[in-house]
Amino acid sequence: MTEPYDHGLLDAGDGHHVYWEACGNPAGKPAVVVHGGPGSGCRPGHRRLCDPARYKLVLFDQRGCGRSRPHASDPAAGMRSNTTAHLIADLEQLREQLGIGRWLMLGWSWGSTLILAYAEQYPQRVSEIVVHGVTTTRRAEIDWLYGGMRHFVPEAWDRFQAGVPATDRADVLAGYARLMEDPDPLVREQAAHRWCDWEDAILSLETGSGPATAYRGRASDHQLAFVRIAAHYFSHRAWLAEDELIRNAGRLAGVPGVLLHGRRDMGGTETPWLLARAWPGAELTVFEDAGHLGSDALHEAFRDALDRFAGA
Repeated sequence: MTEPYDHGLLDAGDGHHVYWEACGNPAGKPAVVVHGGPGSGCRPGHRRLCDPARYKLVLFDQRGCGRSRPHASDPAAGMRSNTTAHLIADLEQLREQLGIGRWLMLGWSWGSTLILAYAEQYPQRVSEIVVHGVTTTRRAEIDWLYGGMRHFVPEAWDRFQAGVPATDRADVLAGYARLMEDPDPLVREQAAHRWCDWEDAILSLETGSGPATAYRGRASDHQLAFVRIAAHYFSHRAWLAEDELIRNAGRLAGVPGVLLHGRRDMGGTETPWLLARAWPGAELTVFEDAGHLGSDALHEAFRDALDRFAGA
């Protein structure tokens, strides 16, 4: 039951076609997986996040990544129509096309930002929310991960910052976004490698088990699309006003939420804490042994929350 029983390409406009698939029980509780990144795409293992006997699980690849087209690894694929607002519209169009009234939303990392942005705009379309590695893509979060972290890994920061021209070092993210638009494929490839090395340097602090390769180990096209999309989004602060998703969390009153976060997450624990205070009915659990990628206990709690909501 974890193999898709239906799939397709959503014509989202602006030349974008968003890949989607549905698996599990066609008559089950609707739920949608919102992947991280931005630009990481969904994987087959995500089909097993929910009980396939009780859930109708929808997966989709956000614009420019995974099986969606055009793919952001292609320099001819424009980024102008790839923004948070466009992704929210894609989600709503997909929900309507699949004939779903309300759906549970589950995700992690950047996916939690997109879930919150969608749910605060369409709270009547969301039954429950389950997320881990909570982010809201506030300026404070982005500035910390792509600046403040230099105090912990100065040698990795030096390599990351050196990847952009000296004139761009006042805004490294914008510098990388420009490099990922360079017509020279070697320039784009080198920029993507340096970006992924920085991401892995941060993760290595969380695991304490030597160098991490979660980002650098990705396939070339996947890596290029991920870095191009991530630099595009983060250099624009996801087109969100500062603290917007936390300030508007009151709109989620009546939508049960489970927030799971690792104490070792180098993004910090302030964001989920602030969000839980502002969101009536949200439950926050912090796992002392977990980083951004989670832990066995965190993943078990994630599955338990989905099992709890399956009959709601």
